[in-house]
Amino acid sequence: MATTYDPFRELDRMASALLDTRQGPRLMPMDLYRDGDHYVLAADLPGIDPGSVDIDVDGQLLTIRAERTLRNTEGVKWLARERQSGSFLRQLNVGQGVDTERITASYENGVLLVTIPVSERAKPRRVPVTTASGGDAQQMTMEQPEQSAISA
Repeated sequence: MATTYDPFRELDRMASALLDTRQGPRLMPMDLYRDGDHYVLAADLPGIDPGSVDIDVDGQLLTIRAERTLRNTEGVKWLARERQSGSFLRQLNVGQGVDTERITASYENGVLLVTIPVSERAKPRRVPVTTASGGDAQQMTMEQPEQSAISA
C-alpha cells in the first residue's frame, strides 16, 4: 500500500491538536428513543474496552463513562493518527417515570446499548369507575400524557 505524505494535512492535524481546548472528557454520540415499555440509549464507543465502561445511577442522574487507550507507541513513526484516546462522558437526567433499579446495558460491535424500563406507575392503566349505587360502571382508561422521562 503506497502512502503519500501531505504536508498540508499534517499541518492541519498539528494545528487542530494544538488549538483543541477540550481538556476534559469528550462526549460520545448517542441516539435515544422509546420502544414500548422502555427507553433505549445507543452510544457509539468504537475501540473501547468493555471493562472500562462505567454506568452509574445517582438519584435521577444517569452517568456513562468510558476510557479509550491506544497501544504503546514507543518507536513508532505515525503516518496518520486521527483516533482520539482519553475519557468519554455522557450524563442524562432521568425523570420519575423510569425504573432505575432495572436498567441494563450491553456492548456489541462498538455500540453501548442501555435499556431503561418505564416504571409501572408511569404506564397507562385502567381505573374502575363506580356509581353512587355501588355498582361498577364502564371501565375507563386514564392515560397519562406522553412525555419523555429522560433529558440529555
